[in-house]
Amino acid sequence: MGVGLLSIGKYVPEHVLTNADLEKRMDTSDEWIRTRTGIEERRIADNSTDTSDMAFAAAQEAIEKAGITPEQIGMILVATVTPDMPFPSVATMLQDRLGAKNAAAMDISAACAGFMYGVVTAKHFVEAGTHDYVLVVGVEKLSKITDWKDRNTAVLFGDGAGAGIVGKVSGDRGILSFELGADGTGGEHLYQDRYLKMNGREVFKFAVRQMGQSAVNVIEKAGLQKEDIDFLIPHQANIRIMEASRERLGLPPEKMSKTVHKYGNTSAASIPISLHDDVEEGRVKDDDVLVLVGFGGGLTWGGICMRWGK
Repeated sequence: MGVGLLSIGKYVPEHVLTNADLEKRMDTSDEWIRTRTGIEERRIADNSTDTSDMAFAAAQEAIEKAGITPEQIGMILVATVTPDMPFPSVATMLQDRLGAKNAAAMDISAACAGFMYGVVTAKHFVEAGTHDYVLVVGVEKLSKITDWKDRNTAVLFGDGAGAGIVGKVSGDRGILSFELGADGTGGEHLYQDRYLKMNGREVFKFAVRQMGQSAVNVIEKAGLQKEDIDFLIPHQANIRIMEASRERLGLPPEKMSKTVHKYGNTSAASIPISLHDDVEEGRVKDDDVLVLVGFGGGLTWGGICMRWGK
């Protein structure tokens, strides 16, 4: 048996912040944001909702869909750069709220590539026989580290959570290959001081190059060809970066996940949120071969090729 994602859950806040809303707050326009990023709106959590609350909601859905109980989870990995507080970790807070009394728990800080890091880490624990089920959550409340006076970054980000249960899957399903990487020399281009800071030009160049290359790498590692890929799920940062990755693989537009227009960039939550919507809406089906690829502050990146299904 292979190891893969048994289920996927998500949570996004109810409050929708549109480009038109931002026009009233800063020197920007709907046309400027849409043409440069593909974003039309994003979800923003209220003051009473923190990172752990969103993680809890997404995790509950993933656990229910996997058909397991919290007590069966052996480890909880939460990818986030916006924890409720420095410690205790979001993962331990989640363990308590879920009643996952048998689970080890820790947070992962790999920014937008965090969910990829979490899934690959979980895969190794399951393969080693250490745990039967690992809960992986990507969650961010980026609104609390966004400078709402900086139009270059404020228009990009949103809040949300995505969660998956990693465990053994049947037949030739599951994770076929992966790639994780980092380049600390680029950390100066995307970081948090008090607020999130970004050198958009440098991050764009890095992302276009690395996302496409990582996608190609995991396909080759899986012993597959570009023609074998049914669906691409890129990190939802910027439509131009996403399109560059799709074109690198020679995929038609309908074979690429696109949720950036309605959620913005939700960092570590981006890929699982998109995967959730694609599964729920029938774009991803059992036995489809998927490529998941993302990049983030650090600079970090990660890619996974998997065959979907239990």
